[in-house]
Amino acid sequence: MKLSKLLLVKIFFVLISSQLFFNVSKANAAEEIKIIYSIFSRTIKVNSLKNFAEDGSSPRKLRRILKATGSTDTEIRTVLNKNFEVPITIASKLMYSEIGNVFLTRLSSIIHPPHANDERTGVLALRASVIQAIYEENGKINLISFFEEYPTKTVILDVNALSKVMNKVESISELLDFFTNSPLEKIKTD
Repeated sequence: MKLSKLLLVKIFFVLISSQLFFNVSKANAAEEIKIIYSIFSRTIKVNSLKNFAEDGSSPRKLRRILKATGSTDTEIRTVLNKNFEVPITIASKLMYSEIGNVFLTRLSSIIHPPHANDERTGVLALRASVIQAIYEENGKINLISFFEEYPTKTVILDVNALSKVMNKVESISELLDFFTNSPLEKIKTD
């Protein structure tokens, strides 16, 4: 009887300690996007942005932020819902290629986790978000799915860094065309 009590206590201890030490929970997806412009910042809930993309509804706070872009609701919804079809194998090759690393490094100055002290952390978060979004959406990705799969609760969007990049290219569509067509064709043939 004494042996069974001891065994029961040991089993209980093992179960409790394994839950405390080995219970690894899934990384949380982004819940909010913190937009930083100079010394000002605003936060948008990813769910609010998703609802706006789907049906055009938005809370007053989101409406004010979207109005500041100078674009119509239709234009913004089109950008948010624009799907890019990329097979997961090609996306993975691109994300780990030399051009992918350069692109992710530059993008990590614009979109990054809070308190990221190095660009490597930003690159890893971007890579994970892109690959996971493509996986979850069966070979497609858009801005909403990208943010939904971002591996931190908050995503920082630095408007100053974005402005610097936008000054170097004529349009965002030119940038998207370059990075979604040119490298993909080369990787498809490799």
